[in-house]
Amino acid sequence: MTRPVLEYQSGFGNVHGTEATPGALPVGQNAPQKPPKGLYAEVISGTSFTAPRAENLSAWLYRLRPSALHAPFRRVDDRAIRSGPFDEAETPPNRLRWNPLPIPNAPADFLDGLITLAGSGEPAAQAGVAVHMYRANRSMSARYFVDSDGELMFVPQLGEILIFSELGKTCVAPGEIGVVPRGIKFKVELLEKQARGYLCENYGAPFRLPELGLIGAQGLAQARDFLAPVAAFEDQDAKCEVINKFMGGLWSAEWSRSPLDVVAWHGRYAPYKYDLARFMTINTVSFDHADPSIFTVLTSPSGQPGIANVDFVIFPPRWQVAEHTFRPPWFHRNVMSELMGLVHGVYDAKASGFLPGGVSIHNCMAAHGPDRATFDKASAAELKPQKIENTLAFMWESRWVWRPTSLALSAPELQKDYDSVWDGFKKGTDPISSK
Repeated sequence: MTRPVLEYQSGFGNVHGTEATPGALPVGQNAPQKPPKGLYAEVISGTSFTAPRAENLSAWLYRLRPSALHAPFRRVDDRAIRSGPFDEAETPPNRLRWNPLPIPNAPADFLDGLITLAGSGEPAAQAGVAVHMYRANRSMSARYFVDSDGELMFVPQLGEILIFSELGKTCVAPGEIGVVPRGIKFKVELLEKQARGYLCENYGAPFRLPELGLIGAQGLAQARDFLAPVAAFEDQDAKCEVINKFMGGLWSAEWSRSPLDVVAWHGRYAPYKYDLARFMTINTVSFDHADPSIFTVLTSPSGQPGIANVDFVIFPPRWQVAEHTFRPPWFHRNVMSELMGLVHGVYDAKASGFLPGGVSIHNCMAAHGPDRATFDKASAAELKPQKIENTLAFMWESRWVWRPTSLALSAPELQKDYDSVWDGFKKGTDPISSK
């Protein structure tokens, strides 16, 4: 598929307004008695009506037919998709790491190749998070998806994709992220022969930019670099299937036309994309290094100050200049739980074994840090300014323990010898006396 040239609207959380047909967007009110062009006015709310103004998310859609016009949903097979409360398998305290999951050999679209790795919490409580891997070798055709349980963050690792949602088209390539809000219908089209990537399903509060505190007004991800789609629609009167993920299960309904029939819209509740290369990295210029929270792109708060439902953190190319310092991430144990992925390159805390498309989980209080090879190299390195290049790793860090699914724990890609990367550390050699 040829990569389309798309227009976007810029700004995170902005009130956008866009129309695919001139004159389709009402002016001065949301629900006129007779909307322009004979369209139907419909509002979608991503927060409660009475949420504070700064957090209130909604959009007014002007469509060819109301979305209420469809047959009942019926329960269908969940495939390899799982949801909270994630109690199908006992969660081990062990460090876990997987090699990349292969692209299916048989024809598979975004839904066919979707597999759940881990999660916690549950959709009914609107708290928690799940992480899936998507793998596809064909575009979605006459099939659409909507997630009523949470918003979806796409992190492509292989192949550019086009997300065609009710509110327009968004191209997302490796090195970028795309977010589709809860309840927005969409389909995924491939712009290359294959696609693989990570998918975070956020049951909790929608992702937002983190507060900057003492950093001030500049730094990290800038609001203007986030891009929302312009209106685009399908006018297709042909049968199709809409798959709805609701309360952890998949439900299917037959529609008589495409659900992507929004001709115009305005509001703050819309898909968006972000180029991770635009992240302004902030780090130490003296000694030691800051906590990885300084690399947070987006956060979903939990309601408890400073404790995230889930943070999205990246480890991009950057300079390291700290003096008298062990520069890779130190050995550590955290109350927060970490799930990491690698888009490309080599992660600076692991010399080998952590591959692009792979996943690692270091849960609450699990001891982890640099492997032996990385430790030895960093301990002997000349501490001159060093540019970390050609790499992009990321982490979803959560207050919730990552609970792997049975499918993930039984997958052949699970590295049975992961613990061995820490073998061989020797006892300190300097004389130590005890009293």
